[in-house]
Amino acid sequence: MNMESKNKKVLVALSGGVDSSVALLLLREQGYEVIGATMKLWDFSEVGGDVHKDGRCCSMESVNDAREVCDRVGVPHYLLNFAELFKKTVIGNFVSEYLNGRTPNPCVLCNTEIKWEQFLAQADKLDCDYIATGHYARTGYDATSGRSFLKRGIDGTKDQSYALWGIRQAALAKTLFPLGEITKKETRRLAEEAGLKTANTPESMEICFVADDNYGRFIREWSGQEIPEGDIVNQEGEAVGKHKGIPFYTVGQRKGLGISHRTPLYVTEIDKENNRIVIGEKEAVKKSELNMSRVNWVSAKPTDEPFSGLVQIRYLHKSCPAQIIPQSADRFKIIFETAQLAITPGQTAVIFDGDTVLAGGIID
Repeated sequence: MNMESKNKKVLVALSGGVDSSVALLLLREQGYEVIGATMKLWDFSEVGGDVHKDGRCCSMESVNDAREVCDRVGVPHYLLNFAELFKKTVIGNFVSEYLNGRTPNPCVLCNTEIKWEQFLAQADKLDCDYIATGHYARTGYDATSGRSFLKRGIDGTKDQSYALWGIRQAALAKTLFPLGEITKKETRRLAEEAGLKTANTPESMEICFVADDNYGRFIREWSGQEIPEGDIVNQEGEAVGKHKGIPFYTVGQRKGLGISHRTPLYVTEIDKENNRIVIGEKEAVKKSELNMSRVNWVSAKPTDEPFSGLVQIRYLHKSCPAQIIPQSADRFKIIFETAQLAITPGQTAVIFDGDTVLAGGIID
């Protein structure tokens, strides 16, 4: 037992997967008093898409697996029902954004508003000092700046810091990421050695509440709206085809346009006001600037002075050098050194200094 963990209590978010299971295991081994909790966020009866089960996340199977892990490690387990709040906060935003021609990242909103704010509130009720998750990221405290910091996990193939930019300082100070210093391969090995049932649980790739990965079906059913077709237009504004509905497209999309051309064509803009999809060749979808809002300063102290950083604009995007120009307390203008492909409204832009997350926000 290390002295830092002595008499400290942690509420661990358990999904029923291998990552959160090993996070709980490691904290228990480090001497923390550990409690496991699984968040029930939605039900198949409301979101549809799979006639057999909810999908891996939030299914009864995953809840039971989480409970078995707690039994194996010898810690309590709770089930927390956040379904109503999740519907209003995450699913409502997801549907609204797509209907308005934007491409949201629901995991970011869920992390910020559910998995941290609401989970922390439950941790306080249980007199816990910290919360913990199975994310591959690192956090700590910088005495020089007087701020908690967030860094990429050391496993570059699994780093999840990009989706955690919305965590506020007060929440970050109470957060532990036990997997930040290990690789996914090591996580699986530790789970197998401990005999955890979740050791070989497969990766979850789809958005949790769209189990069949059919966004169009989900948006149509959830909104109850007819989604009108419209024109696909070229860079000159000439109609060259028909689209199936704005929510079925995203900036940068190449497949599914149904238009023959001598070179590949991409969606360059979604014109919600005129119900049009604008397409063009690859150069037309490259941009050097973006505006972002709802900015959260993470590791960095807020400033109104321009500064340089590395900016990542989607999960698998390699962060690129850019100038960041604060325009207000929660709005930035980003100017890249080189043009970037498919800067997508509704997605996340995260600013790094090396491995450290400085700030993040939503692309406008």
